Amino acid sequence: QAHLQESGGGSAQAGGSLRLSCTHSGYAFMTYCMGWFRQIPGKEREAVALIYGYGGPPWYGDSVKGRFTISQDNDKNTAYLEMNDLKPEDTAIYTCAATPVPLAHATTPLCVPEDSAYNDWGQGTQVTVSS
Repeated sequence: QAHLQESGGGSAQAGGSLRLSCTHSGYAFMTYCMGWFRQIPGKEREAVALIYGYGGPPWYGDSVKGRFTISQDNDKNTAYLEMNDLKPEDTAIYTCAATPVPLAHATTPLCVPEDSAYNDWGQGTQVTVSS
């Protein structure tokens, strides 16, 4: 089981930017999917952005496409979520998640945007966007 350590988040005004980081330990050879889910109180958790450690196109939720960018630094075992043009509806608890997956050459988004598919979770961080 891998350990995920998150950092970043906080508060921003609408139109502003924030960055989240998630560092994993325990995965080998970049064979994992990692990314963020978010949850607003009273609503179901939803996938935000996911990336396959070995490469290939990331997956983005429709509500964040064009505004959020997920990237990774494999030397640091770290994924980043750059959140731009933030909106009040982005306010939520963001939690990093990861799971091992088979080695593959991905030409389409490989990671499944379902929280049940992920084994390991970070501690979560609050993101608050004010209007």
